[in-house]
Amino acid sequence: MATRLTPLVPMGEETGDAAMRQSPWLTRVNLSSMADVAEGFLEHAGFDRGPWLAAILAGGIAAWLVLPGPASWLAAMAGGIILSLGAWAAWRGREDRGRLVMACVAAGLTFAAGVGTIWARSALVGAPAIERAMFGRFDARILQRIEQPAEGRTRLVLAIRDPETTEPMKVRVNLPLALDDPSFLPGAVIRLQARLMPPAPPMLPGGYNFARAAWFDGLAATGSVTAPPVLLEASRNEPLLAAAKRRLAAHVRAQIAGPAGSIAAAFASGDRGAISQADEEAMRDSGLTHLLSISGLHVTALIGGAYLLALRLLALWPWLVLRVRLPLLAAGVGAGAGIFYTLLTGAEVPTVRSCIAALLVLGALAMGREALSLRIVAAAAAMVLLLWPESLVGPSFQMSFAAVIAIVAFHGAAPVRRFLAPREENLLRKYARRAWVLLLTGIVIEIALMPIVMFHFHRAGTYGALANVVAIPLVTFVSMPLIALALFLDLAGLGAPVWWLAGKTLDLLLAIARFTADQPGAVKLMPQMERATFALFVIGGLWLALWKGKARLAGLLPVGIASALMALTPVPDILISGDGRHVGITGENDGLLVLRPSRSSYVTENFMELAGVKGTPVPLSEWPGAECNGDFCVVTLKRAGRDWHILMSRSRNQVAERALAAACERADIVVSDRWLPASCRPRWIKADRRSLSETGGLAINLSGPALRSVAQEQGEHGWWRGG
Repeated sequence: MATRLTPLVPMGEETGDAAMRQSPWLTRVNLSSMADVAEGFLEHAGFDRGPWLAAILAGGIAAWLVLPGPASWLAAMAGGIILSLGAWAAWRGREDRGRLVMACVAAGLTFAAGVGTIWARSALVGAPAIERAMFGRFDARILQRIEQPAEGRTRLVLAIRDPETTEPMKVRVNLPLALDDPSFLPGAVIRLQARLMPPAPPMLPGGYNFARAAWFDGLAATGSVTAPPVLLEASRNEPLLAAAKRRLAAHVRAQIAGPAGSIAAAFASGDRGAISQADEEAMRDSGLTHLLSISGLHVTALIGGAYLLALRLLALWPWLVLRVRLPLLAAGVGAGAGIFYTLLTGAEVPTVRSCIAALLVLGALAMGREALSLRIVAAAAAMVLLLWPESLVGPSFQMSFAAVIAIVAFHGAAPVRRFLAPREENLLRKYARRAWVLLLTGIVIEIALMPIVMFHFHRAGTYGALANVVAIPLVTFVSMPLIALALFLDLAGLGAPVWWLAGKTLDLLLAIARFTADQPGAVKLMPQMERATFALFVIGGLWLALWKGKARLAGLLPVGIASALMALTPVPDILISGDGRHVGITGENDGLLVLRPSRSSYVTENFMELAGVKGTPVPLSEWPGAECNGDFCVVTLKRAGRDWHILMSRSRNQVAERALAAACERADIVVSDRWLPASCRPRWIKADRRSLSETGGLAINLSGPALRSVAQEQGEHGWWRGG
């Protein structure tokens, strides 16, 4: 009789081995069930793959920007490739997994391509910043001239040699108008005296990252000219289009005086340098600032006008009508007009993006296909991202594509299609329906853009949808055609009456912007939105736009979570600039308390925006709750049921070390723009020049307590010099 032996490896037969008995089999069953659900979802979703591939390409680019260093970048690329190979190896040849295999392979490879694209772009074009500030005389060749009369300066992009290494480098300097000369044109060689600085990193966590923008633009330094430059060699080969743009902008401003002329010059040539800061702010706070950027609206209006005009004029030639498809010829005329306009206005990324999209629309029209679809938008986005992957993080790219995607998705929704479907009705009802859809479109665009505007600018115009309902038709169908007609009539010297009309329409545009911006509650302010919150908004928005049917409603979940997180975002109690000179304190009055009043509007605007407050900052020395002398300020903040003692230095005068150590010992946080001795040991944070050079600016919440630094958002990317 054989004796039953207990197996060396438990097989799940024992009572106490339930977990071991079930886990492996349930895991396999669950994985198979999940794959069945995913395959069924992909089969019945009825979606275009192109838009999702463009979104995944953008996700790979975003991952490179967010992840800290080469190891994580390689891991991200490897993860995408492993997903592709794993799906192919596991389900190759299975008909019931065809869509899932295709989705995994395409998504994984596209994600890895996105990471690799921007990594390669950074390595190819990135320019290391100069090590430290330098002052001296330089011989430089002018590469670009940017006139900014509203700012009282001209910006010159120069090619110079590093005085220490003699290596060539590209820099950008501000030249006061009093020192400017019309002969300082691209191609000229000048000798100038200037102070150069490394491109500035974000002043505070969440602030504008000029160092990153300069890295991809190839700028090693920025600065200002301190003495009149001397022309060594006149320009002989100024680029034709650059000269045409400059002359066109000057001509338009000469025809229309005042602020309206500055707006007209922006529409005609893309030159925004003469627009005053007050008008810029009014356009921004009214939700109309997108009209000042040469992008989709302007390019579409120009190409559409050229296409329709060519189609009508060519139709008058019977011989041509009988032998050639007129839409093809008209599309060629429109494409040529769009490309010329794009080059004339500087070929900025938004303009190129709009031109590419418009050319794809023209191609669809010429071939008799649907003129505007998410697939065309995705193709334009993918082309821009492959050429300029760094544009993904810019508000211009995000806002322009978000607006276009919102428009296409909204008008492609079944209820909207049914509402706009042709029917027997009088003209009043017909145009009333269209006006109602136009208003709803404006609201949808505002909702789509609000998270982007909040993330980048920490403020958003509340009444933008209403303002755009009037402003967009005004600019598209009245102002821009009048400007184009006036320029054409100027060839015969007959444009003056049309210029007058165009100026009046632009005065009306500015009046709408100022009226809207001045209304109570017109601007919503908030502190810096977390990147994770912004990512949830983007994921939810794309899900709502790109899926079809009831499945798209699942996108409301991440949008709802993001909205709750945004509403709960705390205002930082203390903001500290990266050099330690500027400190802002919130929560003690309606505005902002500052350690030092700043003459720089850039510093003040950064602190006010990231604190989510408005008004005039109040110096701590004038606030009764602080104790200040010539060297230090001390303030006590009551947060989360306890007192926080803050010590901040105001001068570089020598202080007795023992007295300083005693003061530090009584403080929770010490802030200084100079190096403090090791004997200075506060209870929590010592933010002196040494530590801030590694962390960058700080945002501190005392209720947590919690601390965010600029360094946490930079990683090992080439533009970050701290850490």
